Amino acid sequence: MTEADYADFLVVGGGTCGCVVAARLSEDPSATVMLLESGSGYRSALELPDVLGDPYRLPVGPASEYTWTYPVELTPRRASTIARGRTLGGSGAVNGAYFTRATRADFENWPSSWGYDDVLPYFKKSETDRDFEGEFHGTAGPIPVERRAWDQLHPLSGEFQAAALAAGFPDDVDKNAPDSFGVGRVPLNVADHRRISTAIGYLMPALHRPNLRVQSGINVIRIVFSGTRAIGVDVLDDGNVRRIRADHVIVCSGAVATPHILLNSGVGPAEQLAEQGVSVILDRPGVGQNFVDHPEVLLPYHFSTPRTIRSQTPVLETALNLAELEIRPYTASFTDLVPGVPRMDHGVGVVLMAPRSRGSIELASGDPAGAPRIRYNYVASTHDRAAIREGMQIAENLLESIAETGLIGRPVVEYTDEWIESRLGTSLHMSGSCVMGAESDPFAVVDDRCRVIGATGLSIVDTSILPTIPTRGPHATAVMVAERAGAILIGDE
Repeated sequence: MTEADYADFLVVGGGTCGCVVAARLSEDPSATVMLLESGSGYRSALELPDVLGDPYRLPVGPASEYTWTYPVELTPRRASTIARGRTLGGSGAVNGAYFTRATRADFENWPSSWGYDDVLPYFKKSETDRDFEGEFHGTAGPIPVERRAWDQLHPLSGEFQAAALAAGFPDDVDKNAPDSFGVGRVPLNVADHRRISTAIGYLMPALHRPNLRVQSGINVIRIVFSGTRAIGVDVLDDGNVRRIRADHVIVCSGAVATPHILLNSGVGPAEQLAEQGVSVILDRPGVGQNFVDHPEVLLPYHFSTPRTIRSQTPVLETALNLAELEIRPYTASFTDLVPGVPRMDHGVGVVLMAPRSRGSIELASGDPAGAPRIRYNYVASTHDRAAIREGMQIAENLLESIAETGLIGRPVVEYTDEWIESRLGTSLHMSGSCVMGAESDPFAVVDDRCRVIGATGLSIVDTSILPTIPTRGPHATAVMVAERAGAILIGDE
């Protein structure tokens, strides 16, 4: 076995969490760390492709070389596709740079060791907030956080803010405060008009370390076990299968790919694995189950007069956050933001942030290279359908108020099941497919130290382990989880 085939810590997936974990683990010069990324890589921020640095465009369309696409079933009657980042930095390198934390209340259903006071130091450690200081904000972290200046807001963002305040919703001055509620500016991981992913903020500054190796274009086929101890992974490299050994394997491949890798490795519901001809290493019924994402219905709006697309406008500058809902006034059509997508209306997103419907990620075949079967079961819950309609009514009222200014025409909204389902999409905030919980919980996959229950030398660190989906986008929370997991893995906590 050569040095290239071994590491003390093997990090599978160079996405949002993998970049953080690899960077933090490699701070210990006595530990060798290898990071494997299936997509593209680069050696410094200077090599960053322009499209990955531009926070005002989303390179997630059908022709993007920086994403994986998966067929999904949103409802039994509505099929779609989703995109996940396939480059260093993962989905955080291609998204809209929305960097809002989970709230204090979001952690009430996490293990007791993951309460808000426990995680706040890691939120702060991850960021440099350019607008706020004090007990809730970091000043020296790798990820810059800033909000759009009031005098630079897109006209729709400004009118939305004014309409929501006039309707009686609270002024949410700081959306990264622990009890954020109301309408206000969205925190962005943007600096000097550049999207700062964890690849840029964390990984690139660490690449000079001799104990850190990064390999891109490497597809992990399966985790390799000796009994129930993970001893490495098999990878597909230029068409050949190669084995890389490690003392500790940390899977950071995201809420879709992580359960898929585990299932292909024989970790998951025993009955499902047997049906696909996969030898069972560890019967964990929760792998791929209770998958959740934020369902979103787009309400169309049209500007009263044609408007030129502003080249440096974030896709989302303000938002209204309520207990279960987020209303997002997008500043442009996704046709203008995502290369290669069909013509779409401008829209305001009505997003259910605490859905009760749950989905699943399962093996569709025994072929590790095949796509998993992803079923969302969106709006299967009566509660979810009612909550979305409530959000639509709020959004329609705000659009009516904005229309009175002459900026946009009056909205046309329907409330039938057919209309809602035709405009139903996903926020691409996948979570909960390998949840963290007590060892006594049969559906828990990892414990509160991020260790796979029943296995040795195997951890998971990404949004798949979130016990409940945050009522905000999960990006900032994912970075926090990776920060804390890094501290746990190196024994600092």
